[in-house]
Amino acid sequence: MDTEGLTEASLQELAGARSFARGLGYRDAVSAVEVGDGWVTATVHGTEPYLVELTLDDPGGLSGACDCPYGQEGNFCKHLVALGLTVLAQRGSLPQQRKAARRRGQDLDAWLSALSRDELLELVREQIGEDRKLRSRLELRASSARGDVSGVRSRIRELLDIGPFARYGYVEYTDARAYADQAGQAVSAIVALSRSGRAADAIAAAREAMRLLADAMDSVDDSDGGLGQVGDALADAHLEACRAARPDSEELARWLVAHALGAFDDGLIDIDPLDYEDVLGEQGMSTLRELAIKAWRSKRKGWAEKALMERLAKAGGDVDTVIAVYAADLAASGHTHLLIAGELDGAGRTEEALDWAERGIRDTRDLATVDTALVDYLCDRYARAARLSDAVALRRDHFRARLTLLTYRQLRAAAQAADCWPTEREEALTLLRADAERQRHGGRVLIDALLDEKDLDAAWQAATAVGADDRQWLLLADQARADRPADALDVYLRLVEPLTQQTGNTVYERLVSLLLSIRDCHRRLGTEDEFAAHVHTLRAAHKRKRNLMRLMEEQGM
Repeated sequence: MDTEGLTEASLQELAGARSFARGLGYRDAVSAVEVGDGWVTATVHGTEPYLVELTLDDPGGLSGACDCPYGQEGNFCKHLVALGLTVLAQRGSLPQQRKAARRRGQDLDAWLSALSRDELLELVREQIGEDRKLRSRLELRASSARGDVSGVRSRIRELLDIGPFARYGYVEYTDARAYADQAGQAVSAIVALSRSGRAADAIAAAREAMRLLADAMDSVDDSDGGLGQVGDALADAHLEACRAARPDSEELARWLVAHALGAFDDGLIDIDPLDYEDVLGEQGMSTLRELAIKAWRSKRKGWAEKALMERLAKAGGDVDTVIAVYAADLAASGHTHLLIAGELDGAGRTEEALDWAERGIRDTRDLATVDTALVDYLCDRYARAARLSDAVALRRDHFRARLTLLTYRQLRAAAQAADCWPTEREEALTLLRADAERQRHGGRVLIDALLDEKDLDAAWQAATAVGADDRQWLLLADQARADRPADALDVYLRLVEPLTQQTGNTVYERLVSLLLSIRDCHRRLGTEDEFAAHVHTLRAAHKRKRNLMRLMEEQGM
């Protein structure tokens, strides 16, 4: 058994510091440890007994599962940590325990092989008398084996009934896993029916199960995705049954289209019609395409209709049909134009792609709402075609519509490439100053742009004239402290004041950081005595804030 990946460090990494620390206190709660071939299970007693399993030989590394609520959400919980620590404490004995587990398995297999038919039957009867789930599974397999299709379908309906799990008509999270496990038995029954020579009946049973599962979905808290997994398995079972039974291709095509358009469920069960191509044959695929086209033409903006047409067209390499699907429902942001351009680029039709992208910009009424990826695409195309002035013009228009630091930077990059940044910069800053004076954004973008360009004097002037937020003032003070310590000191003192009225370690860390900057300013100004007086006053006023006092002492204050 490979235990190299099991260390205290790996347990802490998987669980996180908090769960790891809590797991330390649960080591005495671990019982019934069982070692298998690459796994270890145990019961950990928490709020109630939880079944815990660690997988040590998994290719992806150490993993585990626990049926506590936190573990069922996919987390590596404190109970898993406790089991891991227990295993580490017994690392030296694990090889012997694994050998013993293998030997027991071999002995059990040899014993079962030596039993007579009557003895085996008696053993099975004894087990099904004690294990209701095992009895239910075997009853279902028996119905399938004797050809009792009606009985199988009746049992499948029972398995998919939420009644036994629902409280007030709804399956809560704590019961959803058990319901999903039971629903999985229905899928197993359908597979067994198909493999016992009754594939046609399995098709009908699978379709009925899909409807029942979809109906149940709205009444189950499927946060863990258990029903989604059942739905995937049900789709696989249906495909397997169709391949075995070879149903009428036109009927199957009609069913597949209806399913894709949401006639039978709400999207829980994902079925790709193209997976059935070998079953449908040429005639069935032709019917499938005809039905898909008819559905799309009657509802060109329908999500399901578009998705089906797009899937079929892409699979067939029919770029023009893909474009027609997109073009029938163009987004105002230009996003759909970009998708069309991408498809045309992929087909080597680059000039048409450029036309569609440019049309996307023209069709967008407000460049503030345009898909920025479309702007990026066009500017890249312009740059590669040496159309630098076009790239600058587009970036300029986009910046004017959306005054942000990002669009400013993008305009700057395009203009520098075209060797016209000084002119564009002055115009852009004029716009930002006017915008700040109108107080649409205050001076936020203007100051950020000037700071981005390391134009500290202009940024300070703008902040003084139109205002800045605390983040910007702090950046200004940090950058100006060496040359303008008095100005920086005024900023730091103003930022410190509100923090002194607050509590919490994060606040204390920020406050001490500002005090260090204040101390540096006083040193540059030669006024260390003023800083000492300030610290003395601060300590006297806040001496009960022990963590703040400790942080200040660590910095020599």
